[in-house]
Amino acid sequence: MSDDSRAELVRVLGPEPGKRSARRFEQAAAAFGAERFAEARRLVAPVAKAAPDVADVRELHGLALYRLGRFGPAIGELEAFRQLSGSTEQHPVLADCHRALGHWAEVDSLWAELGEASPSAELVTEGMIVTAGARADRGDLAGAIRMLERGWRVSGRKGWSFPRRPGHHHLRRAYALADLYERAGRPPARARELFGWVSRHDPHLADATQRLKALS
Repeated sequence: MSDDSRAELVRVLGPEPGKRSARRFEQAAAAFGAERFAEARRLVAPVAKAAPDVADVRELHGLALYRLGRFGPAIGELEAFRQLSGSTEQHPVLADCHRALGHWAEVDSLWAELGEASPSAELVTEGMIVTAGARADRGDLAGAIRMLERGWRVSGRKGWSFPRRPGHHHLRRAYALADLYERAGRPPARARELFGWVSRHDPHLADATQRLKALS
């Protein structure tokens, strides 16, 4: 929790209740980091109710709800975070909530906002993966594939133009693209190459290694 948010809790709730709520938030954040999402939600929900104008609190509550598959309530919390903070940091998660509920226009709108804001490459890539997934869900597998191929797929004999030092977001993008190739019935060699690239750099990312073996 930022110092500003901690001070805001104290201002809104009073010195002692504010400090207790800040400690409760920190416990919730630790539970979330340990993937105890139900515990995190239980801890942070009362703080969010008591101090609805503290962005950090609404963000953590929304993320815990998202991890529990409670997409509707998560949207409410993450929209509040978005309005309070003016940040696009949780746009990919918010878009994924809308995707789960079939809110296609909202997914596209959030992707457009990410493009306008031009945040970090990691954030843009996460938004791209979600948006491509939403297009695939609507039956536009070709469009989803084109979206994730852009800038990587080189025509002719050159093949792929992968980042030389891939980050986690690059590997997640490659995994998502390989998955789309399989869903679309594309030649197995394409998915195999991508799963292989992911496995070489991070053999523990999802089930990339197992899927590579299945294609070999």
